[in-house]
Amino acid sequence: MNMLKKIGAAAGGIALVETGAVTYFYRRTMKRNKAKLERTIKMSGTDWGKYIPLLQPRKEVFLAKPRKELYLESSDGLKLHAAWIPEEGSKKVVICLHGYTSQCMSDYVGLSDYYFRNGFSMLLPDARAHGQSGGEYVGFGCKDRMDLMKWIRWVIENCGEDVQILLHGTSMGGATVLMASSLNLPPQVKGIVSDCAFTSPKYVFTHVLHSMYHLPAFPMIQISDLANKKLAGYGLDECNAAREVQYAHVPLLLIHGDADVFVPCSMCEEIYANSPAGTKKLIVPGAGHAESYFKDQKRYEETLDEFLGGIIK
Repeated sequence: MNMLKKIGAAAGGIALVETGAVTYFYRRTMKRNKAKLERTIKMSGTDWGKYIPLLQPRKEVFLAKPRKELYLESSDGLKLHAAWIPEEGSKKVVICLHGYTSQCMSDYVGLSDYYFRNGFSMLLPDARAHGQSGGEYVGFGCKDRMDLMKWIRWVIENCGEDVQILLHGTSMGGATVLMASSLNLPPQVKGIVSDCAFTSPKYVFTHVLHSMYHLPAFPMIQISDLANKKLAGYGLDECNAAREVQYAHVPLLLIHGDADVFVPCSMCEEIYANSPAGTKKLIVPGAGHAESYFKDQKRYEETLDEFLGGIIK
């Protein structure tokens, strides 16, 4: 009997430790103000300091552009925020979606130079639970794709029925635009560019647990999935970019660095394998997470030129 009590106590102790670990992992990953940009940058492994000489002058131009702060309400009642940088007289708009723990004016400083040179207006939304947008829990693309539809409608209503829209997402933003590819996108959306996207929260979390924390995914992912359904309103594999692209009706360009340790390049290959015929792919040798543009700017821009030349007038 004493042995049974000891076994029961040990099992209870293990369960308590597991519960504590899951709670810790879930909160620091999913909750606003617990998910930290500094931690994300460290985990991504990309050294952004070496790109300051390139970024600084572009940042000055980017921030000096006239912009308007926009606010909409999501379908579930959250305040959504975006920065709008119009190009006078242009009918070309790129909607740029940032990565996990970032915000609207951060991730596209480098690429803004390309889009300004090519006459695009830029709409830069804050994802839910990021920046000035509302929300307590990160949407990881699953919720954000519906918010994106709201911004697409705003662009059409304010720029006219003849507007041409490009969706460009990085990391979590890249997953979002691919998850949106299966939706009933209006004809004004001409194409999607996705840079270093993951397939779903479930699988990127599993990768991080294995590769960075050296922990098994079971039962942390399963418990987190149940918690997320209750608290955030979606399952961790409820929306998967590799599944959604099977129903895409707009041209896709997939970009990834083959040295990405945060979101493995194998996820890009999986998405590509499920994408419609004609989908373009650029794998940049030696590029880490979200580093492809900076690692090979010439090839990145040439690939964009070729892609956009076939879809936008």
